[in-house]
Amino acid sequence: MKSKVYYNDKCSICRIEINHYKKKCNSLEWVDINTPDNYLDKNLINKNKFLRRIHIKTDNNILVGVDAFIFLWSKIPQYKILSKFISLPIIYQIAYVCYEILAFLLYIKNFKQFKI
Repeated sequence: MKSKVYYNDKCSICRIEINHYKKKCNSLEWVDINTPDNYLDKNLINKNKFLRRIHIKTDNNILVGVDAFIFLWSKIPQYKILSKFISLPIIYQIAYVCYEILAFLLYIKNFKQFKI
């Protein structure tokens, strides 16, 4: 089973970035969360949290935000070094905070578009 990347295609910035990754990685399944029924688990994840962050469902768990990007980058040869760099302890914490801020700002920017 392929891991699934759940992303917000209605966010123009998210769409551009994910389309870039789609061209580089065909070992993942790409799922637009705005398509009906493309929701990980309506009881497991709060809808707003789901819309705010990228999610990847692997065989064993669900990766969110920076952890999802680290997993994604590890699957793309050109980005493997980035995944290792971002995984370093202090760098990870900085990346985590930066991602959360950016994700929140994009969520606010796109709030009116969010309709699942």
